Amino acid sequence: MIGSLIVCAGAVAATLPDSTWVALPSLPKQGQSPVFALAVDPANNQAVIAGNGQGSLLRSTDGGSTWTTVHSGRAAITTIAFDPFTPGQVMAGTRGAGALMSTDAGAKWSAVTGLDGRDVRVFGFALTLVAAGTDNGIYVSADGTAWSQSGLANTSIDALAVAAVHTPVHLVAGSDSSSAAAGPPLYDSTDAGATWTPVTPAISGTVVSRLVAGPLPPTGNVRPLIAGTNAGLFSSADNGANWTPLSGGDLLPSTDYTQVAFVTDRYDRFYVGSDGGGSRAGGLWSTRDKGQHFSSLVPPLPSVTALAVSNDEAPFLYVATFRASDHTPAVWAYHDTGAPPQGPFTTGAPTASGARDGRTNRGGLFDFLGVLSSSQTPYIAVGAVALLVLLLAAISHFRGSRR
Repeated sequence: MIGSLIVCAGAVAATLPDSTWVALPSLPKQGQSPVFALAVDPANNQAVIAGNGQGSLLRSTDGGSTWTTVHSGRAAITTIAFDPFTPGQVMAGTRGAGALMSTDAGAKWSAVTGLDGRDVRVFGFALTLVAAGTDNGIYVSADGTAWSQSGLANTSIDALAVAAVHTPVHLVAGSDSSSAAAGPPLYDSTDAGATWTPVTPAISGTVVSRLVAGPLPPTGNVRPLIAGTNAGLFSSADNGANWTPLSGGDLLPSTDYTQVAFVTDRYDRFYVGSDGGGSRAGGLWSTRDKGQHFSSLVPPLPSVTALAVSNDEAPFLYVATFRASDHTPAVWAYHDTGAPPQGPFTTGAPTASGARDGRTNRGGLFDFLGVLSSSQTPYIAVGAVALLVLLLAAISHFRGSRR
């Protein structure tokens, strides 16, 4: 079945079947390393760039049906991001070899200056500034070509969001280094990274895996923020001053959220993904109402390692997964038209969720088993025993009355 879907992808790359997972050809020379970097051109939903663990950048102009190597290196590619304010400009980060830049939508690449030897994990874009999170704090650049250190030196930064794109640029950064403070380490700058203030957000977890700022709502000038930690997902409507949990309890699973992507022009629509943090709690979910409700897209494998979302009302998703049992990476395409997801599935049947609910509503015996695993199990057990006692007493009385 997967093989036939690969043929389908090559034949009709621009017309994927509605809400159906389609397996794409493996990236050249990917080997057994997970794919951690995917990006899709905001101006062309068929132009995709991927990075592999061997240090190569691969480009596709037909929705991932075929790939061309556009850069070869020795350091693994950790992140790829299109600049939403400069058409055709793309940045790529590496593990230990700085960053690369393209000005022609990924066809040709060149090394930048000032980031030599750095692990570059994430990029953020303002109107007059590009920022990067590295293993040695935050670096900034006016145009992406030349970089300078701007703060948080000796701090490992994994997450970065631009809360305000106009001057003064407002940045929010998260670290993967645990601290003694309550909650994961978060930092705030209201002067384009010149100075930073540590903040203690009321969110769970010990490290910040991902920070993403959405588009501006129709009214107001504060962009929504989504934060993923190693223990859950959270949203903020006031530049990070206050946070609302989107996971835990009856919400999404409390797991390691490493992927967040908005539909470019829709502040209320975004996707979140998790590799499960070593468990089977990973997956991919979508929301169309700012996180009030989530639906599972039931990816073919639960461990999602990279995600790219096109700028369309019915967006194209490019998703990388990883099967830890045999170290198998895979890349998939999905055209999200809002219909129920179609296979191949290995993680259960697709269903929509309730209010902020990422759980699968399976019905029948599975619902009963789900109840047995809930916090109400002791009370259900007591009630069942009491009911059994009453039933036995009734049977005994009935038998006695017949003698």
